Amino acid sequence: MCIMTEPAITQDLISSHGINADEYQRILDIIGREPSFTELGIFSAMWNEHCSYKSSKKWLRSLPTTGPQVICGPGENAGIVDIGDGQALVFKMESHNHPSYIEPYQGAATGVGGILRDVFTMGARPIAAMNSLSFGSPDHRKTRQLVHGVVSGVGGYGNCFGVPTVGGEVRFDTAYDGNCLVNAFAAGLADTDKIFYSAASGVGMPVVYLGAKTGRDGVGGATMASAEFDDTIEDKRPTVQVGDPFTEKRLMEATLELMATGAVISIQDMGAAGLTCSAVEMGDKGNLGVRLDLGKVPTREHAMTAYEMMLSESQERMLMVLRPELEAQAKAVFDKWDLDFAIVGETIAEDRFLIMHNGELKADLPLKALSGNAPEYDRPWIETPAVTPLSDVPGIDPIDGLNALISSPNYASKAWVYEQYDTMVMGDSARTPGLGSGIVRIHGTDKAVAFTSDVTPRYVKANPYEGGKQAVAEAYRNLCAVGALPLATTDNLNFGNPEKPEIMGQFVGALRGIGEAVAALDMPIVSGNVSLYNETDGVGILPTPTIGAVGLLTHTDQIIGKEVREGHVALVLGTTEGHLGQSALLLEVFGRRDGDAPHVDLALEKAHGTFIRENRELIKACTDLSDGGLALAAFELAEEAGVGVILDSGDTQTLFGEDQARYLIACNFDQAEALMVNAQNAGLHLESVGKFGGDQISFGGVKAPLAEMSATYRGAFEKTFA
Repeated sequence: MCIMTEPAITQDLISSHGINADEYQRILDIIGREPSFTELGIFSAMWNEHCSYKSSKKWLRSLPTTGPQVICGPGENAGIVDIGDGQALVFKMESHNHPSYIEPYQGAATGVGGILRDVFTMGARPIAAMNSLSFGSPDHRKTRQLVHGVVSGVGGYGNCFGVPTVGGEVRFDTAYDGNCLVNAFAAGLADTDKIFYSAASGVGMPVVYLGAKTGRDGVGGATMASAEFDDTIEDKRPTVQVGDPFTEKRLMEATLELMATGAVISIQDMGAAGLTCSAVEMGDKGNLGVRLDLGKVPTREHAMTAYEMMLSESQERMLMVLRPELEAQAKAVFDKWDLDFAIVGETIAEDRFLIMHNGELKADLPLKALSGNAPEYDRPWIETPAVTPLSDVPGIDPIDGLNALISSPNYASKAWVYEQYDTMVMGDSARTPGLGSGIVRIHGTDKAVAFTSDVTPRYVKANPYEGGKQAVAEAYRNLCAVGALPLATTDNLNFGNPEKPEIMGQFVGALRGIGEAVAALDMPIVSGNVSLYNETDGVGILPTPTIGAVGLLTHTDQIIGKEVREGHVALVLGTTEGHLGQSALLLEVFGRRDGDAPHVDLALEKAHGTFIRENRELIKACTDLSDGGLALAAFELAEEAGVGVILDSGDTQTLFGEDQARYLIACNFDQAEALMVNAQNAGLHLESVGKFGGDQISFGGVKAPLAEMSATYRGAFEKTFA
């Protein structure tokens, strides 16, 4: 028999596990001795940035996370909000950035798989998915491969699993050349009295391993995701997990069936740091210890070590604490679905994490120290300096300006992407990707839920506070524009190296803005993820705090459509001052990144959103004004409906300014008159800016055929990447 000898604990080995000198000393102080190799791996897995949030915890605590609609806030696998009638929406967004850059298909696929498990682990059946993707410059040597790999991975996993992708965003910027972002969102439906949590309870209860077998894929994945990239990136390929959506589908059905038996005390999916993290989190939340016997863990590779089994991130696995009297019923469910069911340990009264393998004690650690007592840093930070005010922007031919936007992969139609996703599976999609929020009907009811994902990284870079506010405000507007009442948010906070005070300053500023906005707009943060160290060779990404948001429609009749017709009046709610700082026009036409982000007036955002929802019966179509201003919003509405649009103004600032708290409304003449009266009574600014009709795009008398512009808009992305 081959006896594996564990490596000696050297300084190089400690450093390769992402543990600094102070942290190693802390480990020595906690356990009173040198750790074994397996113990070092366990500390590395639990104390890395990805799992412990050690650089961000202090600031995350400042976020508003409660409200009458909130059933469960941050700290569980996913957040939960009440949607009435004894039903709850379970949702979360999470990053898989580092794995997706190393191995695009599997990195993106397992990102989707992980977020789906987070949802059904809590007893919810997934009903919708979204993704927010950020890539480098379209002409960068690696971008094409990443776009193809990531989009295929997202579609490949989600389509096979059978959940509709109803929204998302795709952006390009040279700041992501060395580090793409893949943020995956999933939402599921559960009965409020059938929600499952991860806190273990009861001493001597069986700890059960469920799902697929454990292999060597993904070992060290969480630690890898907590480090910058350099020229050794190819060496990190083995740290990327491999997914199997068909197994995951069986796992979901088996898990939901198991939950119905009453056998589950607590349950946790195995995501980052695999068996280690899931066991520790269940024990920590239940104030219990855990003993594991790795000889009982189902494996698919020969002679796996304790270290490998504890740190493997093989996919499609769960860990649960079982009611022992129902073991036979529980096992029968997993046998039926041809999945592993193995009792691999038990809960214990002592604060210990004990790992046995082949009769040998491989780890004996205080469990609390791994989770609740992980390091917490108050990183030094500096305020992002105020930017220089915007210098003059030359006026531009309005059609040329629009052409520049719609021929850029940033603002062209993303049909090439979302047509690779199944958007209609389950048969309840009421609004699929393409324009504004996605909408899914709640099966068997009159209700529907709307979903959106938003951030403008340029704004956050220029002014983290206003940029953070804007990300939330845009999500709020996107939900209101389809008639939904915004309920809550999930955040995916993607930043560079937090050890750099200027990067930490971006993080702090953005969180202040996000916190203020979610409080003002009644959209508490109920779940989320922090992804730091998104850097390559010392160059960080644009700060990208993605906001995923959900809204409720109590009846599908409340949905505001996008059906623009010949003769509809075009109205803008909100004042246009023509803010061009950090605008899409400035970047795409002039190659400039100067000026400040637009100011966000949260009271006005709320007032305007409320006005849209309260007057939905008078509105035929609606969209918010954001990137590209009025020009792009009017074009997108018109193009979607196959109708021309005539805007009165040809002024560059009026057309392309990105002032916030604005909506474009299309409706009949008599409805427009009624809206004007209602806006006046509410003290809000509503003005007519043109009309829809014909077959031309006409801005201030400058015209171009709709068909020609539409061909550019629909073909630019595919032309770049197909």
